[in-house]
Amino acid sequence: MAVKKYKPTSPGRRFMSVSAFEDITRPKPERRLTEHLTTRSRRNNTGSITVRHRGGGHKKTYRMVDFKRQK
Repeated sequence: MAVKKYKPTSPGRRFMSVSAFEDITRPKPERRLTEHLTTRSRRNNTGSITVRHRGGGHKKTYRMVDFKRQK
């Protein structure tokens, strides 16, 4: 596994290094094991979202993992 080294943009980053997981990570998840997550932002009787900081952002997918599988 390769080691990723950061450029010194701050004193804390100067000697920072982490493991790179490119060789053990798949580029995309299996499509049959993912489903879309619906965003939850409810509206009141006037049609406005009453909870702050909702909306926008990237679409999220949920990866289904079968923990009982033995293989």
